[in-house]
Amino acid sequence: MIGVQDFCGHYEWTFKHIEETLGKEALEKYWAEAIAFDSQSHAHQLISEKGFDGMEEYWGHTLTMEEAGYKITRTADAFRIDMHQCPSKGFLLEHDLEAHSDYCAHCMGWIGPVAKKSGFTIDHEHNHLGKCWWTLYKDGKKPNQGVLLRKVGDANIEKDPEWPNGQHHSYEDCKIKD
Repeated sequence: MIGVQDFCGHYEWTFKHIEETLGKEALEKYWAEAIAFDSQSHAHQLISEKGFDGMEEYWGHTLTMEEAGYKITRTADAFRIDMHQCPSKGFLLEHDLEAHSDYCAHCMGWIGPVAKKSGFTIDHEHNHLGKCWWTLYKDGKKPNQGVLLRKVGDANIEKDPEWPNGQHHSYEDCKIKD
């Protein structure tokens, strides 16, 4: 079994290899199938069965174990994560590893299909510097952004002085094509 330090690099190199040898569509298929519904099938089960509670159970545990710098915010109609320090992207940056051009896209590459299959819509933005946010809500029921952002408060990653830096991508940029 490899340690987390090796895993992040191998994961990223795998993304680059798949995209270079088989193309972007194959990489998106890998994220959507092998990660979303194989290696992360437990996340799909929690989210589809428990909704926001399942999201909190999954990401609350996972991100704490990974020692991520994050904040979860919930309202009656939304579940949001503000990632201030992504441990895997942070590791890659710290060790000057950048094999794949958009390592961050793999999160939406698997979370997006899980959300969709579970009846949720996702909004997202990342900056390639280990900082991102995502909001999940029931399909067709866009949350009140004012209420949500007031509750997020100072944890809003978009208030971080480093947020404007880097190359920004939204979920639409990372989205698996239907």
